[in-house]
Amino acid sequence: MNLALLSAGDLTGDNTARLTGRRRDHLVTVLKASEGDTLPVGLEDGPMGTGTINRLTDEAAELTLTLDRSAPAPLPLTLVMAMPRPKMFRRVLQTVASLGIKDIWLINSYKVEKSFWQTPWLQPEYLRENLVLGLEQAMDTAMPRVHIRQRFKPFVEDELPALLADRPGLVAHPGTSTPCPVNLNRPATLCIGPEGGFIPYEVAKLVEAGCQDIHLGPRILRVETAVPVLVSRLYDPCQ
Repeated sequence: MNLALLSAGDLTGDNTARLTGRRRDHLVTVLKASEGDTLPVGLEDGPMGTGTINRLTDEAAELTLTLDRSAPAPLPLTLVMAMPRPKMFRRVLQTVASLGIKDIWLINSYKVEKSFWQTPWLQPEYLRENLVLGLEQAMDTAMPRVHIRQRFKPFVEDELPALLADRPGLVAHPGTSTPCPVNLNRPATLCIGPEGGFIPYEVAKLVEAGCQDIHLGPRILRVETAVPVLVSRLYDPCQ
């Protein structure tokens, strides 16, 4: 936890907050914090700054806040991603949040097993938990939005065109002829398939909707690896 992310429910006054549960325990057991120490904090969808621990008990840490700077700029990327395997879904979601992606669409695909959609990690409280972990890692406060679409064709035909308006659309797929652009640094929509990739019909539908099919070379990567590799090619975080 590089930053303690505060929600409105944590606030006890105009410049005070109370941390309990996982975040309080992290302060004590990992950061070895004590009364008088200062730590990075941020208000969800708001500013960042520091919090000074005024009182620390077995139940809570009470902080005085100084929120005086903005969160990092978000990536101008909409990510359309076939639902990953549940065992890796948490890691992917945390990674996506830590990279600064704020618009996430989870879609179905032929190679997505029906059981994937039954995972408890898709429940709102668990989605939020993993997004928070990603934001805390990256020291960010802007909460991503997650949209769930379990029907591929209606999504591609009815909703994807709006996500491609005035911006390039890319579908990452092994074996295509066009390499992934480098330093695109402009708004874009990126589609990533499941383990094993999209089937040809799905690639054709995405291209028909306005996407360009691209590749990352001859190696086939896991989704959890492909996401940061693609984002690092498309956007230079140091600019």
